[in-house]
Amino acid sequence: MHDRPSERGVMRRLVTPARWLVAVAALIGIAVALWQLQHAESGLRITTATVGETPVTVYRPQAEGPAPVVVIAHGFAGSQQLMQPFAVTLAQNGYVAVTFDFTGHGRNPVPMKGDVNEPTRITGVLVDELGRVADYAKTLPGTDGRLAVLGHSMASDIVVRYAMAHPEVTATVAVSVFSPVATASSPRNLLVIVGALEPNMLINEGLRIVNLATGGGAVAGQSYGDFADGSARRLSLSSGVEHIGVLYSRDSMAESLQWLNQAFGHQGSGFLDRRPPWLALLFGGLIALAWPLSRLLPKAAEAPMGANLRWKPLLAAAILPALLTPLILWKMPTDFLIILLGDYLTLHFLVYGVLTALILRFGNRGKPLAGQTLLWPGQSRLRLAGQAGWKPGAPNSITAQASLTYVAIAALAVGAYNIIAIGLPLDRYVFSFHPIAPRIHLILAVACGTVPYFITAEWLTRGDARRGAYALTKFCFLASLAIAVALNLYKLFFLIIIVPAILLLFLAFGLISHWSYKATNHPLPGALANAAVFAWAIAVTFPMVIR
Repeated sequence: MHDRPSERGVMRRLVTPARWLVAVAALIGIAVALWQLQHAESGLRITTATVGETPVTVYRPQAEGPAPVVVIAHGFAGSQQLMQPFAVTLAQNGYVAVTFDFTGHGRNPVPMKGDVNEPTRITGVLVDELGRVADYAKTLPGTDGRLAVLGHSMASDIVVRYAMAHPEVTATVAVSVFSPVATASSPRNLLVIVGALEPNMLINEGLRIVNLATGGGAVAGQSYGDFADGSARRLSLSSGVEHIGVLYSRDSMAESLQWLNQAFGHQGSGFLDRRPPWLALLFGGLIALAWPLSRLLPKAAEAPMGANLRWKPLLAAAILPALLTPLILWKMPTDFLIILLGDYLTLHFLVYGVLTALILRFGNRGKPLAGQTLLWPGQSRLRLAGQAGWKPGAPNSITAQASLTYVAIAALAVGAYNIIAIGLPLDRYVFSFHPIAPRIHLILAVACGTVPYFITAEWLTRGDARRGAYALTKFCFLASLAIAVALNLYKLFFLIIIVPAILLLFLAFGLISHWSYKATNHPLPGALANAAVFAWAIAVTFPMVIR
Protein backbone atom coordinates (compact mmCIF):
# COMPACT_ATOMS: atom_id res chain seq x y z
CA MET A 1 0.00 0.00 0.00
CA HIS A 2 1.33 3.45 -0.95
CA ASP A 3 1.45 6.37 1.47
CA ARG A 4 -1.16 9.05 0.88
CA PRO A 5 0.19 12.30 -0.64
CA SER A 6 -0.42 14.18 2.60
CA GLU A 7 1.68 11.65 4.53
CA ARG A 8 4.51 11.93 2.02
CA GLY A 9 4.36 15.72 2.29
CA VAL A 10 4.63 15.56 6.07
CA MET A 11 7.65 13.27 5.80
CA ARG A 12 9.33 15.63 3.33
CA ARG A 13 8.71 18.59 5.63
CA LEU A 14 10.30 16.67 8.51
CA VAL A 15 13.27 15.37 6.54
CA THR A 16 14.34 18.72 5.06
CA PRO A 17 15.07 20.48 8.40
CA ALA A 18 16.70 17.29 9.65
CA ARG A 19 19.11 17.39 6.72
CA TRP A 20 20.00 21.00 7.53
CA LEU A 21 20.58 20.13 11.17
CA VAL A 22 22.78 17.16 10.24
CA ALA A 23 24.74 19.28 7.77
CA VAL A 24 25.42 21.99 10.35
CA ALA A 25 26.32 19.46 13.06
CA ALA A 26 28.61 17.58 10.65
CA LEU A 27 30.42 20.75 9.58
CA ILE A 28 30.92 21.80 13.19
CA GLY A 29 32.22 18.34 14.10
CA ILE A 30 34.61 18.35 11.13
CA ALA A 31 35.92 21.80 12.04
CA VAL A 32 36.43 20.89 15.71
CA ALA A 33 38.18 17.64 14.82
CA LEU A 34 40.54 19.33 12.34
CA TRP A 35 41.36 22.03 14.88
CA GLN A 36 42.16 19.46 17.56
CA LEU A 37 44.30 17.37 15.20
CA GLN A 38 46.23 20.43 14.07
CA HIS A 39 46.52 21.74 17.63
CA ALA A 40 48.32 18.54 18.64
CA GLU A 41 51.10 19.51 16.23
CA SER A 42 51.27 23.14 17.31
CA GLY A 43 54.78 24.30 18.10
CA LEU A 44 56.40 21.51 16.08
CA ARG A 45 58.53 22.06 13.01
CA ILE A 46 57.51 19.38 10.51
CA THR A 47 59.55 19.06 7.32
CA THR A 48 59.84 16.50 4.55
CA ALA A 49 62.87 15.19 2.66
CA THR A 50 64.08 12.16 0.75
CA VAL A 51 66.97 9.88 1.59
CA GLY A 52 67.81 8.41 -1.78
CA GLU A 53 64.30 7.42 -2.95
CA THR A 54 62.93 7.08 0.59
CA PRO A 55 60.38 9.73 1.65
CA VAL A 56 61.13 11.04 5.14
CA THR A 57 59.25 13.32 7.54
CA VAL A 58 61.03 15.04 10.44
CA TYR A 59 59.19 16.24 13.56
CA ARG A 60 61.29 18.71 15.58
CA PRO A 61 60.37 20.08 19.00
CA GLN A 62 59.86 23.76 19.57
CA ALA A 63 62.61 23.98 22.18
CA GLU A 64 66.06 24.68 20.80
CA GLY A 65 69.06 22.63 21.78
CA PRO A 66 70.44 19.14 21.10
CA ALA A 67 68.03 16.24 21.62
CA PRO A 68 68.00 12.47 21.04
CA VAL A 69 66.57 11.29 17.73
CA VAL A 70 64.03 8.46 17.35
CA VAL A 71 63.60 6.76 13.97
CA ILE A 72 60.08 5.32 13.64
CA ALA A 73 59.26 2.53 11.16
CA HIS A 74 55.83 1.34 9.98
CA GLY A 75 54.66 -2.22 9.40
CA PHE A 76 53.61 -4.29 6.39
CA ALA A 77 51.17 -2.47 4.05
CA GLY A 78 51.56 0.61 6.24
CA SER A 79 53.01 4.05 5.64
CA GLN A 80 54.58 6.78 7.73
CA GLN A 81 51.20 8.44 8.38
CA LEU A 82 50.23 5.48 10.56
CA MET A 83 53.12 6.29 12.87
CA GLN A 84 52.20 9.96 13.41
CA PRO A 85 50.88 9.42 16.98
CA PHE A 86 54.31 8.22 18.12
CA ALA A 87 56.11 10.93 16.18
CA VAL A 88 53.95 13.77 17.54
CA THR A 89 54.09 12.42 21.11
CA LEU A 90 57.88 12.16 21.10
CA ALA A 91 58.47 15.47 19.33
CA GLN A 92 56.21 17.33 21.77
CA ASN A 93 58.35 15.84 24.55
CA GLY A 94 61.62 17.16 23.19
CA TYR A 95 62.78 14.37 20.86
CA VAL A 96 63.52 14.66 17.16
CA ALA A 97 61.22 12.07 15.58
CA VAL A 98 61.75 10.76 12.04
CA THR A 99 59.24 8.67 10.06
CA PHE A 100 59.66 7.23 6.56
CA ASP A 101 58.10 4.97 3.93
CA PHE A 102 59.84 1.63 3.47
CA THR A 103 60.65 0.50 -0.06
CA GLY A 104 57.46 -0.66 -1.80
CA HIS A 105 55.23 1.19 0.66
CA GLY A 106 53.41 4.50 0.76
CA ARG A 107 55.03 7.07 -1.53
CA ASN A 108 58.29 5.17 -1.90
CA PRO A 109 58.55 4.50 -5.67
CA VAL A 110 61.02 1.62 -5.36
CA PRO A 111 59.33 -1.82 -5.22
CA MET A 112 60.41 -4.55 -2.87
CA LYS A 113 62.22 -7.43 -4.57
CA GLY A 114 61.88 -11.07 -3.58
CA ASP A 115 59.38 -13.39 -1.94
CA VAL A 116 57.88 -11.94 1.26
CA ASN A 117 57.10 -15.49 2.38
CA GLU A 118 60.83 -16.19 2.29
CA PRO A 119 61.93 -12.80 3.60
CA THR A 120 65.66 -13.21 4.24
CA ARG A 121 66.67 -11.05 1.30
CA ILE A 122 63.90 -8.49 1.80
CA THR A 123 64.70 -8.20 5.50
CA GLY A 124 68.27 -7.26 4.69
CA VAL A 125 67.12 -4.59 2.26
CA LEU A 126 64.75 -3.10 4.84
CA VAL A 127 67.43 -3.10 7.57
CA ASP A 128 69.80 -1.31 5.20
CA GLU A 129 67.11 1.26 4.37
CA LEU A 130 66.46 1.88 8.06
CA GLY A 131 70.20 2.36 8.47
CA ARG A 132 70.35 5.01 5.76
CA VAL A 133 67.46 6.90 7.36
CA ALA A 134 69.09 6.61 10.79
CA ASP A 135 72.39 7.94 9.43
CA TYR A 136 70.52 10.89 7.93
CA ALA A 137 68.56 11.47 11.15
CA LYS A 138 71.70 11.66 13.28
CA THR A 139 73.04 14.50 11.13
CA LEU A 140 69.92 16.66 11.50
CA PRO A 141 70.30 20.04 13.22
CA GLY A 142 69.18 19.90 16.83
CA THR A 143 70.18 16.28 17.45
CA ASP A 144 72.78 15.23 19.99
CA GLY A 145 73.98 12.06 18.23
CA ARG A 146 72.04 9.64 20.46
CA LEU A 147 69.60 7.32 18.70
CA ALA A 148 66.60 5.10 19.47
CA VAL A 149 64.47 3.08 17.04
CA LEU A 150 60.79 2.16 17.15
CA GLY A 151 59.00 -0.22 14.77
CA HIS A 152 55.58 -1.82 14.35
CA SER A 153 54.75 -5.38 13.24
CA MET A 154 57.03 -6.21 10.28
CA ALA A 155 59.28 -3.34 11.32
CA SER A 156 59.57 -4.62 14.91
CA ASP A 157 61.93 -7.26 13.55
CA ILE A 158 63.71 -4.70 11.37
CA VAL A 159 64.45 -2.29 14.26
CA VAL A 160 65.58 -5.14 16.52
CA ARG A 161 67.99 -6.43 13.85
CA TYR A 162 69.32 -2.95 13.19
CA ALA A 163 69.82 -2.19 16.88
CA MET A 164 71.60 -5.52 17.42
CA ALA A 165 74.04 -4.66 14.63
CA HIS A 166 74.50 -1.12 16.00
CA PRO A 167 75.09 -1.25 19.77
CA GLU A 168 75.26 2.55 19.85
CA VAL A 169 71.44 2.51 19.63
CA THR A 170 70.41 3.49 23.15
CA ALA A 171 66.92 1.94 23.18
CA THR A 172 64.54 -0.07 20.99
CA VAL A 173 60.74 -0.16 21.05
CA ALA A 174 59.16 -3.15 19.25
CA VAL A 175 55.38 -2.82 18.79
CA SER A 176 53.35 -5.95 17.91
CA VAL A 177 56.61 -7.77 18.07
CA PHE A 178 57.83 -10.44 15.70
CA SER A 179 61.56 -10.95 16.03
CA PRO A 180 63.16 -14.36 16.46
CA VAL A 181 66.67 -12.90 16.71
CA ALA A 182 66.61 -10.88 19.96
CA THR A 183 68.88 -12.21 22.70
CA ALA A 184 69.14 -11.72 26.45
CA SER A 185 71.46 -8.73 26.06
CA SER A 186 70.86 -7.43 22.55
CA PRO A 187 69.43 -5.06 21.49
CA ARG A 188 69.99 -2.60 24.30
CA ASN A 189 67.06 -1.55 26.49
CA LEU A 190 64.25 -3.32 24.66
CA LEU A 191 60.59 -2.43 25.26
CA VAL A 192 57.99 -4.75 23.73
CA ILE A 193 54.44 -3.41 23.27
CA VAL A 194 51.55 -5.65 22.21
CA GLY A 195 47.85 -4.87 21.98
CA ALA A 196 45.89 -6.80 24.57
CA LEU A 197 43.47 -7.93 21.83
CA GLU A 198 46.18 -9.10 19.45
CA PRO A 199 46.73 -12.84 18.84
CA ASN A 200 48.25 -14.71 21.76
CA MET A 201 51.20 -15.66 19.56
CA LEU A 202 52.40 -12.04 19.66
CA ILE A 203 51.94 -11.76 23.42
CA ASN A 204 53.77 -15.05 23.90
CA GLU A 205 56.57 -13.82 21.64
CA GLY A 206 56.93 -10.73 23.80
CA LEU A 207 57.11 -12.84 26.94
CA ARG A 208 59.65 -15.15 25.32
CA ILE A 209 61.93 -12.24 24.47
CA VAL A 210 61.77 -10.78 27.98
CA ASN A 211 62.25 -14.22 29.55
CA LEU A 212 65.57 -14.54 27.71
CA ALA A 213 66.92 -11.88 30.07
CA THR A 214 65.09 -12.96 33.22
CA GLY A 215 65.56 -16.71 32.95
CA GLY A 216 61.78 -17.21 33.04
CA GLY A 217 58.83 -15.98 35.02
CA ALA A 218 58.50 -12.58 33.27
CA VAL A 219 55.13 -10.89 33.48
CA ALA A 220 53.62 -8.05 31.48
CA GLY A 221 53.93 -4.61 33.03
CA GLN A 222 57.10 -5.38 34.97
CA SER A 223 60.51 -3.94 34.06
CA TYR A 224 63.67 -6.01 34.36
CA GLY A 225 67.37 -5.25 34.04
CA ASP A 226 69.26 -1.96 34.13
CA PHE A 227 69.24 0.93 31.66
CA ALA A 228 72.83 1.80 32.48
CA ASP A 229 74.24 -1.41 31.02
CA GLY A 230 71.54 -1.77 28.34
CA SER A 231 69.91 -4.85 29.86
CA ALA A 232 66.51 -3.27 30.56
CA ARG A 233 63.56 -5.34 29.30
CA ARG A 234 59.78 -4.90 29.55
CA LEU A 235 56.59 -6.26 27.98
CA SER A 236 53.65 -3.87 28.01
CA LEU A 237 50.08 -4.74 26.99
CA SER A 238 48.02 -1.85 25.60
CA SER A 239 44.51 -2.39 26.87
CA GLY A 240 41.52 -2.84 24.56
CA VAL A 241 43.32 -2.59 21.22
CA GLU A 242 44.35 -4.88 18.36
CA HIS A 243 47.01 -4.79 15.65
CA ILE A 244 46.22 -1.32 14.29
CA GLY A 245 44.62 0.17 17.39
CA VAL A 246 47.90 -0.37 19.26
CA LEU A 247 49.35 2.48 17.17
CA TYR A 248 46.78 4.92 18.58
CA SER A 249 46.56 3.64 22.15
CA ARG A 250 47.29 6.01 25.02
CA ASP A 251 49.01 3.08 26.76
CA SER A 252 51.37 2.67 23.79
CA MET A 253 52.25 6.36 23.79
CA ALA A 254 52.78 6.50 27.57
CA GLU A 255 54.91 3.34 27.72
CA SER A 256 57.11 4.40 24.79
CA LEU A 257 57.66 7.88 26.19
CA GLN A 258 58.45 6.66 29.70
CA TRP A 259 60.85 4.02 28.38
CA LEU A 260 62.80 6.45 26.23
CA ASN A 261 62.88 9.05 28.99
CA GLN A 262 64.43 6.47 31.30
CA ALA A 263 66.88 5.27 28.67
CA PHE A 264 68.09 8.80 27.82
CA GLY A 265 67.68 10.37 31.25
CA HIS A 266 65.32 12.80 29.58
CA GLN A 267 62.45 14.82 31.04
CA GLY A 268 59.60 15.65 28.66
CA SER A 269 56.39 17.61 28.92
CA GLY A 270 54.23 14.51 29.40
CA PHE A 271 52.21 15.24 26.26
CA LEU A 272 50.47 12.17 24.78
CA ASP A 273 48.82 12.11 21.38
CA ARG A 274 45.08 11.47 21.81
CA ARG A 275 43.77 11.55 18.26
CA PRO A 276 41.34 8.56 18.13
CA PRO A 277 38.22 10.50 19.26
CA TRP A 278 39.06 13.38 16.91
CA LEU A 279 39.60 11.02 13.99
CA ALA A 280 36.26 9.40 14.79
CA LEU A 281 34.59 12.82 14.90
CA LEU A 282 36.28 13.91 11.65
CA PHE A 283 35.32 10.88 9.59
CA GLY A 284 31.95 10.53 11.30
CA GLY A 285 31.23 14.13 10.30
CA LEU A 286 32.37 13.56 6.72
CA ILE A 287 30.17 10.48 6.40
CA ALA A 288 27.18 12.20 8.02
CA LEU A 289 27.59 15.20 5.70
CA ALA A 290 27.06 12.91 2.73
CA TRP A 291 23.39 12.46 3.75
CA PRO A 292 22.25 16.07 3.26
CA LEU A 293 24.56 16.45 0.25
CA SER A 294 22.94 13.43 -1.42
CA ARG A 295 19.84 15.58 -1.80
CA LEU A 296 21.69 17.44 -4.57
CA LEU A 297 22.09 14.32 -6.72
CA PRO A 298 19.88 14.03 -9.82
CA LYS A 299 17.14 11.41 -9.89
CA ALA A 300 18.11 8.80 -12.48
CA ALA A 301 15.00 6.58 -12.48
CA GLU A 302 11.29 7.09 -11.97
CA ALA A 303 11.03 4.38 -9.32
CA PRO A 304 13.60 2.54 -7.18
CA MET A 305 15.53 0.03 -9.28
CA GLY A 306 16.97 -3.21 -7.96
CA ALA A 307 16.69 -6.97 -7.91
CA ASN A 308 13.62 -7.10 -5.61
CA LEU A 309 14.50 -10.59 -4.39
CA ARG A 310 12.66 -12.58 -1.77
CA TRP A 311 14.71 -14.35 0.89
CA LYS A 312 15.24 -17.66 -0.91
CA PRO A 313 16.80 -16.28 -4.12
CA LEU A 314 18.55 -13.58 -2.11
CA LEU A 315 20.26 -16.18 0.07
CA ALA A 316 21.30 -18.12 -3.01
CA ALA A 317 22.76 -15.03 -4.66
CA ALA A 318 24.57 -14.08 -1.43
CA ILE A 319 25.93 -17.45 -0.31
CA LEU A 320 26.82 -19.32 -3.51
CA PRO A 321 29.43 -16.79 -4.75
CA ALA A 322 30.93 -16.69 -1.26
CA LEU A 323 31.48 -20.45 -1.34
CA LEU A 324 32.45 -20.85 -4.99
CA THR A 325 34.86 -17.92 -5.42
CA PRO A 326 37.63 -19.16 -3.08
CA LEU A 327 37.30 -22.67 -4.51
CA ILE A 328 37.65 -21.42 -8.08
CA LEU A 329 40.71 -19.34 -7.20
CA TRP A 330 42.27 -21.91 -4.86
CA LYS A 331 44.75 -23.38 -7.35
CA MET A 332 44.65 -20.59 -9.89
CA PRO A 333 47.82 -18.51 -10.42
CA THR A 334 47.04 -15.01 -9.15
CA ASP A 335 50.41 -13.23 -9.31
CA PHE A 336 49.86 -10.76 -12.13
CA LEU A 337 50.10 -7.34 -10.45
CA ILE A 338 53.05 -5.70 -8.77
CA ILE A 339 50.99 -5.00 -5.61
CA LEU A 340 51.19 -7.88 -3.18
CA LEU A 341 47.75 -9.47 -2.56
CA GLY A 342 46.13 -6.76 -4.67
CA ASP A 343 46.10 -9.16 -7.60
CA TYR A 344 44.32 -11.82 -5.57
CA LEU A 345 41.77 -9.34 -4.24
CA THR A 346 41.13 -8.10 -7.78
CA LEU A 347 40.34 -11.63 -8.95
CA HIS A 348 38.24 -12.33 -5.86
CA PHE A 349 36.11 -9.26 -6.53
CA LEU A 350 35.86 -10.11 -10.23
CA VAL A 351 34.88 -13.77 -9.87
CA TYR A 352 32.49 -12.96 -7.03
CA GLY A 353 30.79 -10.30 -9.17
CA VAL A 354 30.53 -12.52 -12.24
CA LEU A 355 29.02 -15.37 -10.22
CA THR A 356 26.50 -13.01 -8.62
CA ALA A 357 25.54 -11.66 -12.06
CA LEU A 358 25.02 -15.17 -13.43
CA ILE A 359 22.82 -16.10 -10.49
CA LEU A 360 20.80 -12.91 -10.88
CA ARG A 361 20.44 -13.44 -14.62
CA PHE A 362 19.64 -17.13 -14.76
CA GLY A 363 18.62 -17.99 -11.22
CA ASN A 364 14.93 -18.03 -11.99
CA ARG A 365 14.67 -20.84 -14.53
CA GLY A 366 16.64 -18.98 -17.15
CA LYS A 367 14.74 -15.71 -16.73
CA PRO A 368 15.95 -12.55 -15.05
CA LEU A 369 14.86 -12.47 -11.44
CA ALA A 370 11.92 -10.19 -10.68
CA GLY A 371 11.34 -9.79 -14.41
CA GLN A 372 14.20 -7.31 -14.82
CA THR A 373 17.41 -7.11 -16.77
CA LEU A 374 20.50 -6.79 -14.64
CA LEU A 375 21.38 -3.16 -15.37
CA TRP A 376 19.09 -1.44 -17.79
CA PRO A 377 15.44 -2.11 -18.68
CA GLY A 378 14.86 -2.55 -22.39
CA GLN A 379 12.10 0.07 -22.58
CA SER A 380 12.71 3.48 -24.07
CA ARG A 381 11.84 4.98 -20.71
CA LEU A 382 13.44 3.65 -17.55
CA ARG A 383 11.11 2.05 -15.06
CA LEU A 384 10.76 -1.01 -12.92
CA ALA A 385 9.13 -3.85 -14.79
CA GLY A 386 5.48 -3.88 -13.96
CA GLN A 387 5.65 -0.70 -11.88
CA ALA A 388 2.10 0.19 -10.97
CA GLY A 389 0.82 3.52 -12.22
CA TRP A 390 3.61 4.17 -14.72
CA LYS A 391 2.66 4.99 -18.31
CA PRO A 392 4.91 5.70 -21.30
CA GLY A 393 5.02 9.43 -21.97
CA ALA A 394 3.94 10.31 -18.44
CA PRO A 395 4.96 13.80 -17.25
CA ASN A 396 8.47 14.05 -15.85
CA SER A 397 9.36 10.52 -16.97
CA ILE A 398 13.08 10.02 -17.52
CA THR A 399 14.39 8.94 -20.91
CA ALA A 400 17.11 6.31 -21.14
CA GLN A 401 19.60 8.85 -22.47
CA ALA A 402 18.84 11.29 -19.65
CA SER A 403 19.10 8.52 -17.09
CA LEU A 404 22.57 7.56 -18.34
CA THR A 405 23.62 11.20 -18.01
CA TYR A 406 22.19 11.48 -14.50
CA VAL A 407 23.84 8.22 -13.45
CA ALA A 408 27.21 9.48 -14.73
CA ILE A 409 26.82 12.83 -12.94
CA ALA A 410 25.80 11.17 -9.68
CA ALA A 411 28.58 8.57 -9.87
CA LEU A 412 31.20 11.28 -10.48
CA ALA A 413 29.86 13.39 -7.62
CA VAL A 414 29.77 10.51 -5.11
CA GLY A 415 33.11 9.17 -6.28
CA ALA A 416 34.72 12.58 -5.95
CA TYR A 417 33.34 12.97 -2.44
CA ASN A 418 34.66 9.55 -1.42
CA ILE A 419 38.13 10.05 -2.89
CA ILE A 420 38.68 13.76 -2.26
CA ALA A 421 36.61 14.82 0.75
CA ILE A 422 37.32 11.61 2.67
CA GLY A 423 40.56 10.63 0.94
CA LEU A 424 42.47 13.84 1.72
CA PRO A 425 42.04 13.53 5.53
CA LEU A 426 42.88 9.84 5.26
CA ASP A 427 46.11 10.74 3.52
CA ARG A 428 46.93 13.46 6.03
CA TYR A 429 46.18 11.63 9.27
CA VAL A 430 45.84 7.86 8.72
CA PHE A 431 47.67 6.26 5.78
CA SER A 432 49.08 7.11 2.37
CA PHE A 433 46.12 7.65 0.04
CA HIS A 434 47.68 9.91 -2.58
CA PRO A 435 48.91 7.71 -5.45
CA ILE A 436 52.42 8.13 -6.80
CA ALA A 437 52.98 7.66 -10.55
CA PRO A 438 53.86 3.91 -10.45
CA ARG A 439 50.54 3.18 -8.74
CA ILE A 440 48.09 5.11 -10.94
CA HIS A 441 47.67 2.38 -13.56
CA LEU A 442 47.21 -0.13 -10.73
CA ILE A 443 44.00 1.65 -9.69
CA LEU A 444 42.55 0.95 -13.15
CA ALA A 445 43.71 -2.67 -13.00
CA VAL A 446 42.08 -3.32 -9.60
CA ALA A 447 38.91 -1.56 -10.78
CA CYS A 448 38.49 -4.37 -13.33
CA GLY A 449 37.55 -6.52 -10.33
CA THR A 450 35.81 -4.04 -8.04
CA VAL A 451 33.44 -2.67 -10.71
CA PRO A 452 31.70 -6.00 -11.48
CA TYR A 453 31.50 -6.83 -7.79
CA PHE A 454 29.97 -3.56 -6.61
CA ILE A 455 27.53 -3.29 -9.53
CA THR A 456 26.09 -6.72 -8.79
CA ALA A 457 26.29 -6.25 -5.01
CA GLU A 458 24.41 -2.94 -5.14
CA TRP A 459 21.82 -4.30 -7.57
CA LEU A 460 21.30 -7.35 -5.36
CA THR A 461 20.54 -5.31 -2.24
CA ARG A 462 18.50 -2.47 -3.73
CA GLY A 463 14.92 -2.14 -4.91
CA ASP A 464 12.44 -3.86 -2.65
CA ALA A 465 15.27 -5.71 -0.91
CA ARG A 466 14.79 -7.61 2.31
CA ARG A 467 15.83 -5.77 5.47
CA GLY A 468 19.39 -6.72 6.33
CA ALA A 469 20.28 -7.72 2.76
CA TYR A 470 23.27 -5.37 2.57
CA ALA A 471 24.75 -6.59 5.86
CA LEU A 472 24.18 -10.21 4.80
CA THR A 473 26.00 -9.81 1.48
CA LYS A 474 28.98 -8.03 3.03
CA PHE A 475 29.24 -10.67 5.77
CA CYS A 476 29.25 -13.34 3.05
CA PHE A 477 32.04 -11.54 1.19
CA LEU A 478 34.22 -11.33 4.31
CA ALA A 479 33.45 -14.99 5.03
CA SER A 480 34.55 -15.78 1.48
CA LEU A 481 37.89 -14.09 2.11
CA ALA A 482 38.23 -16.10 5.33
CA ILE A 483 37.67 -19.32 3.37
CA ALA A 484 40.31 -18.22 0.85
CA VAL A 485 42.83 -17.61 3.65
CA ALA A 486 42.04 -21.00 5.21
CA LEU A 487 42.61 -22.72 1.87
CA ASN A 488 45.94 -20.96 1.27
CA LEU A 489 47.20 -19.61 4.59
CA TYR A 490 50.82 -19.49 3.43
CA LYS A 491 50.09 -17.11 0.56
CA LEU A 492 47.13 -15.10 1.85
CA PHE A 493 47.95 -14.77 5.55
CA PHE A 494 48.31 -10.99 5.37
CA LEU A 495 44.65 -10.68 4.30
CA ILE A 496 43.81 -11.35 7.96
CA ILE A 497 45.39 -8.00 8.85
CA ILE A 498 43.21 -5.99 6.44
CA VAL A 499 39.81 -7.58 7.15
CA PRO A 500 38.97 -4.96 9.84
CA ALA A 501 39.85 -2.21 7.35
CA ILE A 502 37.61 -3.75 4.66
CA LEU A 503 34.78 -3.99 7.20
CA LEU A 504 35.11 -0.29 8.07
CA LEU A 505 35.11 0.63 4.38
CA PHE A 506 31.98 -1.46 3.79
CA LEU A 507 30.22 0.31 6.66
CA ALA A 508 31.27 3.86 5.77
CA PHE A 509 30.87 3.76 2.02
CA GLY A 510 27.85 1.49 2.27
CA LEU A 511 26.03 4.28 4.09
CA ILE A 512 27.02 6.77 1.40
CA SER A 513 25.91 4.46 -1.42
CA HIS A 514 22.60 3.89 0.41
CA TRP A 515 21.93 7.63 0.53
CA SER A 516 22.99 7.94 -3.09
CA TYR A 517 20.47 5.25 -4.02
CA LYS A 518 17.68 6.94 -2.08
CA ALA A 519 18.36 10.17 -3.94
CA THR A 520 18.79 8.76 -7.46
CA ASN A 521 16.59 5.62 -7.37
CA HIS A 522 19.45 3.86 -9.13
CA PRO A 523 22.14 1.47 -7.80
CA LEU A 524 24.83 2.41 -10.32
CA PRO A 525 26.10 5.74 -8.88
CA GLY A 526 26.87 4.23 -5.50
CA ALA A 527 28.22 1.06 -7.07
CA LEU A 528 30.66 2.87 -9.35
CA ALA A 529 31.76 5.24 -6.59
CA ASN A 530 32.40 2.34 -4.21
CA ALA A 531 34.26 0.41 -6.89
CA ALA A 532 36.49 3.43 -7.49
CA VAL A 533 37.34 4.07 -3.83
CA PHE A 534 38.05 0.38 -3.10
CA ALA A 535 40.27 0.06 -6.18
CA TRP A 536 42.04 3.26 -5.15
CA ALA A 537 42.58 2.09 -1.56
CA ILE A 538 43.92 -1.32 -2.58
CA ALA A 539 46.23 0.06 -5.27
CA VAL A 540 47.80 2.72 -3.02
CA THR A 541 48.01 0.69 0.19
CA PHE A 542 49.45 -2.73 -0.58
CA PRO A 543 53.22 -2.91 -1.04
CA MET A 544 54.71 -3.08 -4.52
CA VAL A 545 56.74 -6.28 -4.85
CA ILE A 546 58.72 -7.64 -7.80
CA ARG A 547 58.74 -11.40 -7.41
